[in-house]
Amino acid sequence: MRRLKGILRLLLGLLFIGAGLNHFLQPAFYLRAMPPYLPWHREAVLLSGVAEIFLGGLLLIQRTTSLAAGGLVALLVAVFPANVHMALHPTEFPEFPPVTLWVRLPLQAGLIAWALWYTSPHRKQAM
Repeated sequence: MRRLKGILRLLLGLLFIGAGLNHFLQPAFYLRAMPPYLPWHREAVLLSGVAEIFLGGLLLIQRTTSLAAGGLVALLVAVFPANVHMALHPTEFPEFPPVTLWVRLPLQAGLIAWALWYTSPHRKQAM
């Protein structure tokens, strides 16, 4: 189980690094996802991209796993309004079937649970 958890930690870190890089490769998509009531759309998109890359990288370092995982949980909560905005305004995202936009919401809860798995240091189990 310990090996599987380590592999999944690396996968999660790489997933966030890739997602963060995508903020710089496809910024228009993330700008469309920003709810209109939030200020500084461009800055928020860039900052969230930097945070995803940074925290994903920290997750790859075993010493900083717990810190990175806590940061990712906070980040996932912070970007949740953008995902809700997308689900509530499917016509602004014609490249996705509307059901996909709604399915993303509980999937984000799954990502939060995945990151929470790494928030406490590994403890050796007694035999």
